[in-house]
Amino acid sequence: MKFGTFYEHQLPRPWKEGQEVKLFQQALDQVELADRLGIDHMWEVEHHFLEEYAHSSAPEIFLAACSQRTKQIRLGHGITLLPPAYNHPARVAERIATLDIVSNGRVEFGTGESSAELELGGFLIPRADKREMWRESLGAITRMFTEDPFQGHEGKYFKMPVRNVVPKPVQKPHPPLWVACSRRETIHLAAELGIGALSFAFVSPEEARQWVNDYYTTLADCVPIGAAINPNIAIVTGFMCDNDAERAKMAGVEGLKFFFYALGHHYVFGRHEPGKTDIWKNFKANPITMPGMESVNACVGTPDQLRKTLRDYEEAGVDQVIFVSQAGNNKHEDICSSLNLFAEKVMPEFKEREEKRAKAKAERMAPILEKAMKRKPAPKIPPHEEPFIVQAGMLP
Repeated sequence: MKFGTFYEHQLPRPWKEGQEVKLFQQALDQVELADRLGIDHMWEVEHHFLEEYAHSSAPEIFLAACSQRTKQIRLGHGITLLPPAYNHPARVAERIATLDIVSNGRVEFGTGESSAELELGGFLIPRADKREMWRESLGAITRMFTEDPFQGHEGKYFKMPVRNVVPKPVQKPHPPLWVACSRRETIHLAAELGIGALSFAFVSPEEARQWVNDYYTTLADCVPIGAAINPNIAIVTGFMCDNDAERAKMAGVEGLKFFFYALGHHYVFGRHEPGKTDIWKNFKANPITMPGMESVNACVGTPDQLRKTLRDYEEAGVDQVIFVSQAGNNKHEDICSSLNLFAEKVMPEFKEREEKRAKAKAERMAPILEKAMKRKPAPKIPPHEEPFIVQAGMLP
């Protein structure tokens, strides 16, 4: 089983001058540390206008900075928003390929659509259309990675003529594809399309076992949307590690409770006045228990406690556990100390088993993936004349 870290860049009010700079610089230090310790992945969200909950609106910039301060860790978009009003598909393809180049082939291409009204309404995206927008964009982007030139697209949500989308990614045919999943329905969708499932639902090991079984059962009959299949399922969990269990809870639990509260505010129950609403103040005045709170602390505790929980996830068949520790007002020093202790006391035994597990899985999946790729339909290429010539315009 592999391990990852996760960044929303949470910044509770009240805000002081220089706080965002400090937040981002400390996050870069944490990613650099995770790389040195041998953590496998780091994941960075894309969110817009979600004050306090996520100040990560340009993940490609942060990931590019991470690429120059690290050597081994995989750089994950967790996720890139694909409805065209957020990001034009060609611009996504260009950015992902460029990041893959500057990182020497370390990109994980996570995708999604969002369900927060602040984001959807801010970009005038109809909620009813967002899933179809995501799917149409992802199919076109995977072709942009591999077609030389891209043969064009005429869909419901965007159109584009023949162009050569450059540069091309280092990883062939393209970086691994993922989609954000918060419900079992989306787990099935990921498997049906042959892409990795990034579960952001904070599920327990028992629930994870069901999700894993659903995913791999469905994957056997998938019709790939990309030029390669990424058979993986990852789950997120709260994280803080200390030799003293109570100290771990003191360092991490309030931040994780705020994470859930702010998530609920922006996605479920909140009434938000941009630039005015104080989510942290409301949280402190009236904390609530969100569904799933009983498992959010699954990896908050001593090395022995974490080891037991992580063995349960491993036995459930989870491919990667992603740790959420940059949450609320959790301290940089506690996050770094936690990572160091985890890497020293817990991670080695999982690393020892991972190579054997990965090899056995690759052998088991090879014939399944080979059959699935043969089911991939040919792309729908709009008609155009050959050769397709673009006449340069006159200079003004």
